[in-house]
Amino acid sequence: MSSGADLAEHVSLLRRRKTLFLACLLTGLLGGVALLRLTPPAYTATTQVLVASTGVQEQPNQVTGRQREALNLDTEAQIAQSAVVSAKAAEALTTTPAPADVTVPPNSSVLSIAVTADTPAIAAAQSRAYALAYLEHRTETAQAALATQLKALATKLKQVNTSLGKVVEELAGLRRGTAQHTIAAQRQNVLTRQIYSLTMKYDSLKTVAVTPGYVISQAAEPTAPSSPSLPLYLGSGLMIGLVSGAAAAYTRDLLDKGLRTAGDVERLTGLAVLADLSEPADPHALRELAASVVATCPGSRLLLRPVPPALGSTAVARPLSAAAPVTVLTGSDVGDLARADGALLVVGLGAARADDVALAVRRLERHAVPVIGAVTVTDRGPAAAPAEPAPSRLTTGLPAPLVPAPARRPPQRISPVTGDILAKGGSGGQQGRKPEAADTSPIPQVSDT
Repeated sequence: MSSGADLAEHVSLLRRRKTLFLACLLTGLLGGVALLRLTPPAYTATTQVLVASTGVQEQPNQVTGRQREALNLDTEAQIAQSAVVSAKAAEALTTTPAPADVTVPPNSSVLSIAVTADTPAIAAAQSRAYALAYLEHRTETAQAALATQLKALATKLKQVNTSLGKVVEELAGLRRGTAQHTIAAQRQNVLTRQIYSLTMKYDSLKTVAVTPGYVISQAAEPTAPSSPSLPLYLGSGLMIGLVSGAAAAYTRDLLDKGLRTAGDVERLTGLAVLADLSEPADPHALRELAASVVATCPGSRLLLRPVPPALGSTAVARPLSAAAPVTVLTGSDVGDLARADGALLVVGLGAARADDVALAVRRLERHAVPVIGAVTVTDRGPAAAPAEPAPSRLTTGLPAPLVPAPARRPPQRISPVTGDILAKGGSGGQQGRKPEAADTSPIPQVSDT
């Protein structure tokens, strides 16, 4: 569950910073394409050489399941890349060749000598020159070793022949049957056998044919460049773009404290968003806000605190006071903060920052006013909602004003004959009496208070 939640958080972060992430990704791809276009093409040619035993004693290699050849091809590969072989190739080319890359295919006696150059012809020529220089160096090395062995055998033969001549002269002056004669005869036999063995070795070395190896595949001019590689450059640019985009997105998200969505409010401040009124009018959102306020407010008096203060809270106070049975305090009175049982932050998306919200929460907690949550609006306030009835005593928590009833006057009687106003309880003798002037004094009002 934790790994899934972490992955969801990372994906959510990249979605929030998708513009920056996609910009870095596109920059990486464009950089890879630009580098691909700016890098000059290079061509690689390869010559394959079969390494054979020269017939002269060489450094043996232990035969194993991985290495089945008696020759140590790893050593031969290093020799093919040595400065001596490179100098011989330079003599043949009359120019300094590019470095060679020598590899050994598994379970084989083959050296693959590859050279990369600016043109196909130069690459092929230098690869062939390296192969011939390696075989020439191997031949010279074998011949030098063979010559050294022949010289050593010849020197030894000369010494043994000299010793044998002395023994023969000494044997001629000794009498047969004596001990000296017997010892001299034995030395003569030993020296004779040594001369025979040395002569056989010398003759075998004189007949050795030096075979350094063969070129089994000549380097041909490549038809297509080996570099730059389109998948390599595009893949590298894509990877660099992904890494840099992710790093930039994480850095930007870490430094940005702006509140642009309701999710930002919950993520950066930890406050629960009871309603998002930044969208068009939604009666359901207002009902949910009223229900949440009733459920979370610890008392009947709720203080609305706008963040930032210039935003104002009237646009939220009116629909909330009509929908929830609480007394909504807007903070316009100096005593609202002291009377408030709880506070609801009105966060202006795009204008408020996480630091502003944290400051507002600290100030409210300093006065022991708990913050039950936040409601998000824009600088235009929530969209117009359907007309609601005027706040009643139930919804606002304030006593409804009493309207005084008008004072009732006694009924007047009018004569059906003359139309004159008759006095209350008057007789017929009063029918000709003119109506008195109407009393214009104010009627006293009755106040419940």
